[in-house]
Amino acid sequence: MRSQGQAAWELLLPAVGAPARRRGRALQEALREAVRSGRLTAGTRLPSTRALAADLGVSRGLVTEAYEQLTAEGYLRSDRGAGTWVGGAARAAVPGARDPAAGAPGVRVDFRPGTPDLSLFPRSAWAAAQRSVLTRLPHPALGYPDPRGLPELREALTALLARRRGVVADPERLVVCSGVAQASTLLGFVLRARGLRRVGIEDPGSPEHGRLFASTGLETVWLPLDEEGLRPGPLADSGVRAVVVTPSHQFPSGISWSAERRAALLDWARAVDGYVLEDDYDGDFRYDRAPVGALQGLDPERVAYAGSVSKSLAPGLRLGWMLVPEALLDEIVERKRTMDLGNPVLDQAVLAEFVRRGGYDRQLRRCQRAYRERRDALLAALARHLPGTRVSGIAAGLHVIARVPARFGPPERFLARAAEAGVALRTLEEYGTARPADGDVRLVIGYAHLAPSAIDTGIGLVAEGRGGGRLRAPRPPGG
Repeated sequence: MRSQGQAAWELLLPAVGAPARRRGRALQEALREAVRSGRLTAGTRLPSTRALAADLGVSRGLVTEAYEQLTAEGYLRSDRGAGTWVGGAARAAVPGARDPAAGAPGVRVDFRPGTPDLSLFPRSAWAAAQRSVLTRLPHPALGYPDPRGLPELREALTALLARRRGVVADPERLVVCSGVAQASTLLGFVLRARGLRRVGIEDPGSPEHGRLFASTGLETVWLPLDEEGLRPGPLADSGVRAVVVTPSHQFPSGISWSAERRAALLDWARAVDGYVLEDDYDGDFRYDRAPVGALQGLDPERVAYAGSVSKSLAPGLRLGWMLVPEALLDEIVERKRTMDLGNPVLDQAVLAEFVRRGGYDRQLRRCQRAYRERRDALLAALARHLPGTRVSGIAAGLHVIARVPARFGPPERFLARAAEAGVALRTLEEYGTARPADGDVRLVIGYAHLAPSAIDTGIGLVAEGRGGGRLRAPRPPGG
């Protein structure tokens, strides 16, 4: 074989070992990859079909078909009477795709909030619901869905939410979304089209809210909280006509808004002809009493209510919902249609079946027991390893606010020791609020995804530090 074809022969020879029925496709794939990877560089002249077929021991027709196919795709070019050459259109892909969901290297215990225990996902019950759905789902149901979602899921969810969260629920006004994130962007796009330019978010609050609304063209305004909820004065002075709030279990402070602040927020929304997005991200999880009902139940025409299965089942399902005020419904549905034509029908049908069979209620009870146990384990570990630490907020959700006394600081040293010990922590200041003048370390500690033993180990590592020398409060003067 001629020298300019030697590289092609070496790269393509393994393809001829494929079974006869797929040998042609294997030859095309091998040649395509050789061009894409740069092993056959642009401008390289390939051997004639006759010569390459002889060297590979295949029919000339097989090689001719491969050349013609890759020429049509742009990988090769062929000049009549001048042979076949590698084209210049192909470029190699960047190798080594990164998994953004992978854990941080060197982290032994991760206390960052927001992640449920994924091992609690009810695989058997979910699989049973899938089998049932695949057996009975009619063929027409697999077509393009209603952008609002599968009717049977909307009916199941409205019944569930009315019973558990006290919302005013109408299946016609529920839109199935890919979680609260999509609900936020849907609302943001609609409000932006209506002329709004800014939206208020809680301070402290989730930075994700700001990023989501920014992606729709809305500027975000941080609005301060106190121990009862949003402060009415700064809200009125802000000039915004839309806010996103977490009143049942405020993230991250852990408070539950007072009845007075809930009423004041709704009075403000009516006065400015505005809207409230209620993010009920973990409203089902209360450990000392029944959960506080959703704000939306007080005024469904001013409050868009959003939730998801991300904390109760798994965030990877990407299933959530939004109950939409009547005045916004048509615009939200049209935006949902143009965004993605609706959520996958099979996933919606399985969730509907799971809810109707009682599986979702059982799952919530299972998670409730597990997360209460882990919260208790965290409080015990803090008392044991970091005595004097105060935990604030209601007994609810998947995280706590822990205020570690200044005597264990300063904060920079405390956090550095935790990082050196392989413990991932987040401070309250990362969520938009100012650092306290007293020097205390205010932590937002997630615990739901950790076993009680891991919780105790992690807090112990924070106290002991990397080298095993225990983090102790300094001796008082004269002591």
